[in-house]
Amino acid sequence: MMQRVTAFLVPMAVETTLQIQQQRGMATLKSISIRLKSVKNMQKVTQLMKAVAAARYLRAERELKAARPYGVGAQQFFEKTEIKADEKEAPKKLLIGITSDRGLCGGVHIGVARFIRGELGKDETNTKVFCVGDKSRSILARLYGKNILMVANKVGLLPPIFLDASRIAHEVLKCGYDYTEGKIVYNRSKSVVSYQCTSLPIYGTPIVEKSDKLVLYDSLDSEVIKSYVEFSLASLIFYTMKEGACSEQSSRMTAMGHASKNAGEMIEKLTLTFNRTRGQKEIINFSFNIQH
Repeated sequence: MMQRVTAFLVPMAVETTLQIQQQRGMATLKSISIRLKSVKNMQKVTQLMKAVAAARYLRAERELKAARPYGVGAQQFFEKTEIKADEKEAPKKLLIGITSDRGLCGGVHIGVARFIRGELGKDETNTKVFCVGDKSRSILARLYGKNILMVANKVGLLPPIFLDASRIAHEVLKCGYDYTEGKIVYNRSKSVVSYQCTSLPIYGTPIVEKSDKLVLYDSLDSEVIKSYVEFSLASLIFYTMKEGACSEQSSRMTAMGHASKNAGEMIEKLTLTFNRTRGQKEIINFSFNIQH
């Protein structure tokens, strides 16, 4: 009697085990299939974003060549007149961070924020920050929120124009913070796949008026100097925004290329797992049919 019971229990246990494994296999195949479809859709999106970034990079690079004389001309004026901050007085510094509101572009915005954090670490008390773009504000707000003077939003949605730069320069000069010196922190485009975070010096109107070499130019009264300081600031901001836009598209193109490559590798692994799991399921079904 005991032998009959034992012989009866073993097939039942095998049958139950096969049913459980079959159900688990079906659930696993379904989850893998859903994830595989999701990754394929993600790869399509990243490939499309890479193509869009490549087209925008070509446009940004073409517009950057036309904008470089604005930056070079403003820099030449400060270099030829040898403008320097007064070392006897405590400096009031202004840092203008050129970023944008858009993400998915690698570490292009983090580099600008890291540079500004380094400057604030040297002299946090007498330094204010003007954030061009919401990305720099979001990175700096946690530790240096009190140093943020103003933020320019909706940057990066469209290619920058000189009117945008002139508005930013106007807000900088009328905000009530009379800075003596400062820097524009931006990303300078070097090639299609590389950029470098750098800075350009800027000076306030009182420091410019004290330059000894301004006597080389005729008819430079205080109003003319004030107007030129505003124009040179707008020119530098316009040039750095063009450099930043070109660097951002280059970084986004590279980031989306890496994302598409990673998605392709994940698709290969998921496809291999799916086929392997389906093979195991077929073996289980074959064994289940033999038992019956």
